[in-house]
Amino acid sequence: MPAIFPRWTNQIPFALGLLGPLGGAFLIWAVWYWFSPWYTDVGYRPEQPVAYSHKLHAGDMGIDCRYCHNTVERAAHAAIPPTQTCMNCHSQVKTDSPRLAPIRHSHATGEAIPWVRVHQLPDYAYFDHSVHVAAGVGCASCHGRVDQMTVVQMVKPLSMGWCLDCHRNPEPNLRPLDQVTNMAWDASKSQYDPNTDPKRKRKVNPPVHCSGCHR
Repeated sequence: MPAIFPRWTNQIPFALGLLGPLGGAFLIWAVWYWFSPWYTDVGYRPEQPVAYSHKLHAGDMGIDCRYCHNTVERAAHAAIPPTQTCMNCHSQVKTDSPRLAPIRHSHATGEAIPWVRVHQLPDYAYFDHSVHVAAGVGCASCHGRVDQMTVVQMVKPLSMGWCLDCHRNPEPNLRPLDQVTNMAWDASKSQYDPNTDPKRKRKVNPPVHCSGCHR
């Protein structure tokens, strides 16, 4: 009686046994990589209603972060600056610039500018900017070198694992309290030790239990 299937089909179980684990390993790797915030979130740079350049203002002009985000030292959120903050300068500088027309319109009508938020944590995650600033965590540790960005983008994943890595070992991300907004401060060159800093009144001991961030 002739064979129903060709001879090469005898190799199918062997191929499945070999390729099955490889396919499973690739699937796990694909989910780990393509579903990670490092892939899905890092690099996010939405278009804003006004082409504001942090490189120009914070970098070239050296404007301190706290001039615009003036609640960062005392509140959970780093406030988006109101239009009046922009007009403190632009009532005298580039007063006829077409690119600043939305700013002038907002100031004249009281309508808020619909800025698009770049760094967004889930509602179930509690984060307090003031606590981190008081501990000496620099702005650049989470937001990157914003002073070099013409268009602000995410450079860190802001995931739970990423946050916990810092909470378990915060020292590499700590700096002198007067250098928090200094984007150019280099930890590798300073050899800063927060445990011997006389200006620190207490040792940083961030929580790693669930209720520290999920309240």
